Amino acid sequence: MSKQFDVAVIGGGPAGYVAAIRASQLGLNTVCCESNAYADPKGEPRLGGTCLNVGCIPSKALLHSSELFDQASHSFVMHGIKTEGVSIDVPSMIKRKDNIVTQLVTGIKGLFRKYKVNFMPGLGSFVGQKDGLWQVKIGDEVIEAKHVIIATGSRARHLPGIPVDQKLVLDNEGALDINEVPKRLGVIGAGVIGLEMGSVWKRLGSQVTILEALPDFLAAADQNVAKEAWKIFTTKQGLNIQLGVKIKEVTPKKKSVVVKYENDEGEQSVEFDKLIVAVGRTPNTDGLNTTAVGLELDERGRVKVGEHCATNLQNVWAIGDVVPGPMLAHKGMEEGVMVAEVISGQSGHINYDAIPWVIYTHPEIAWVGKTEQELKAANIPFKNGQIPFLANGRALGQGDTTGFVKVIAHAETDQILGVHVIGTNASELIAEAVVSLEFAASAEDLARTCHAHPTLSEAMHEAALAVDKRSLHF
Repeated sequence: MSKQFDVAVIGGGPAGYVAAIRASQLGLNTVCCESNAYADPKGEPRLGGTCLNVGCIPSKALLHSSELFDQASHSFVMHGIKTEGVSIDVPSMIKRKDNIVTQLVTGIKGLFRKYKVNFMPGLGSFVGQKDGLWQVKIGDEVIEAKHVIIATGSRARHLPGIPVDQKLVLDNEGALDINEVPKRLGVIGAGVIGLEMGSVWKRLGSQVTILEALPDFLAAADQNVAKEAWKIFTTKQGLNIQLGVKIKEVTPKKKSVVVKYENDEGEQSVEFDKLIVAVGRTPNTDGLNTTAVGLELDERGRVKVGEHCATNLQNVWAIGDVVPGPMLAHKGMEEGVMVAEVISGQSGHINYDAIPWVIYTHPEIAWVGKTEQELKAANIPFKNGQIPFLANGRALGQGDTTGFVKVIAHAETDQILGVHVIGTNASELIAEAVVSLEFAASAEDLARTCHAHPTLSEAMHEAALAVDKRSLHF
């Protein structure tokens, strides 16, 4: 007789492992499967998904290491700290990154044991339905479950005709394991991954050129933030960002790769020591055997979902990168919790309008809610307050006054509609804005909230005051 479970989770990334833990916390007999070994030395499937193994966590480790090197090389002197002969040991930096990943992967296994989540290594795919239970094949074994949660995530999208060998031409995975600083680094794509990886190697000494197909820079961000970021990245930091680029040909050589492209200036040809392809991600639905059960996918291969992430199949749910919406780890985690709670009979909740976005460059960029251009397009009346970190005592003390905080509120109701931050620790500061949107706070509510002094968060307070033109320190 097949093993039976209340819930089977296909995929052990942030969405999947969180869904499994929450389901088990709620008393549901839960199994979670994963087949990707990533870089496991024993070749065993590793929990944590793209985010933990080859995405969010390792990239932030490299970003922090490279930022410390950059500060030691250029910024420490303003604090009276003299450094001479600063150098970077890239293999040690990569090893540190790998150790962090291993520690967190091991931690998830510990959480599974703590919350009694059954883990089965292997690829999960649908077999059919029997006596009201879904049959799922995991590796060589078929199990049965009343509910199935699809959390198979996504993988790097590659461009036709551009072979990714992870040596000369890399995707986001290969970009995390470059073992020496390339003199000339090319990046196709000026999105989150492209900017973050370009920033890492620019700080360490690479000449970085980023080729972006879209005519506008950071079109998803607020226009004021995008304009400020462009100025900082191109003028102050020296990133060579080309917009409106059409890639014509990529030719790998023995130790370099030549990229021919076309833009407003005509046809161009440039040679790089390494090329990173960062042009988005593709949902992992190939191995699910969707046709066997009639699971509906959209034109981009994502699982179609309705309310509470329910698919067209009864008791089958899909969450995270494999469904429409932003491919963000925290969005997938929230969906995992919601679905587990709905399955257990609770209401479940996720506010898609209060999901924060973060780009971990320096300065960091973070936002939540609507941009100014979105509100204009929707004819929604608004007012805003913007405060530069130059007016913030803590920022001055830290020696980094780059950027600003912008709060946008409804012109009539004063309800906060969006908050946008570019500056040091923007990823942390945005949390207060998320709470404000989640509980439909007004700019006045935020302005009346006491903020510790001196802190960077005071810029959020001042921006809320500035919405009604009554900031106290600017």
